[in-house]
Order: sequence, then structure tokens, then C-alpha cells
Amino acid sequence: MNRRVSFLVVAMVVAGIVSVNGAFSQPTPQSARKVFNSPDKTVQAPFSDGILAGNTLYLAGRIGLDPKTGQPPAAIEEEIKLMLDSLKGTLTQAGMTMDDLVYVQIACTDLTLFDKFNPIYKSYFTTKDYPAREFIGAASLLRGGHFELQAIAVKH
Repeated sequence: MNRRVSFLVVAMVVAGIVSVNGAFSQPTPQSARKVFNSPDKTVQAPFSDGILAGNTLYLAGRIGLDPKTGQPPAAIEEEIKLMLDSLKGTLTQAGMTMDDLVYVQIACTDLTLFDKFNPIYKSYFTTKDYPAREFIGAASLLRGGHFELQAIAVKH
């Protein structure tokens, strides 16, 4: 055989071994998902409070409900704190803090509440490196809430 044909035969044999080896090898296991739900969740709906996939935690939308009434409190500041406390609780369950947030989206039924929201929001962080954030208007939210927040956190 000439060199060119010998090289092609060797290349085909190697390619065949690699293909067969790949066919019989075990797939690498994907990171298991871990589900987090607050034990005092006031609304029983078909979603989880948080899903941890690898080192990324996806946090479901939440509104600031009074655990006794299942409704937003009359004081806007209290509603904001209840919402952020709920978020913080899910982060804690996953071994994270507010400083692990990388993205936050807030829907608000009254954009004039932006200035009331920000000082309370800032007080929940220990760093000035805040997550990327969106603050958008919404016509209405469930249960009469003024705010709904969803987020993504990454464990460093």
C-alpha cells in the first residue's frame, strides 16, 4: 500500500474506535435541580419559589403579602419589606444572600412609587455592586399588589 492509503486506513480505524468508545461511554450527569419553597407560602400555586440549577438560582415572581391576611398591607413600605424578606428567605435556603443576585426585575402598578422603593431595596444589600435591574410598569398585579419581583442569583 502506498502511504496515502495507509494513512487513510489508520485514520478510519482511529475514527471508528473513537465513535465506538463514545457510543458505549456513560453520559456525564447533569447538575441536579434543587427546589426551594417557603414553608409559610401564602399562595398555593403551580410553581416553586426557587430552582437551583448548578450554581444559578432562579427565583419566581413574588409580591409582598401579609402572611395573616394573604393580601398586601396598607403601607407601601411594609409591602416592599415583605416582598424582599420573602426573596431573602429563599436565597438563604439556597445558601445565598442578596449580594448573590445578578438580575432583578420589578413590575410596579404605579411608577411614582420608584422613589419609595429604592431606599428600602438598597438597605437589603451589603455591597454597592447592585445587580442589574429592571423596574417596569404593570397595569395590575395579583391580589392587589403594587410590586412583583423576580430574580436570578449566582453563587460565587
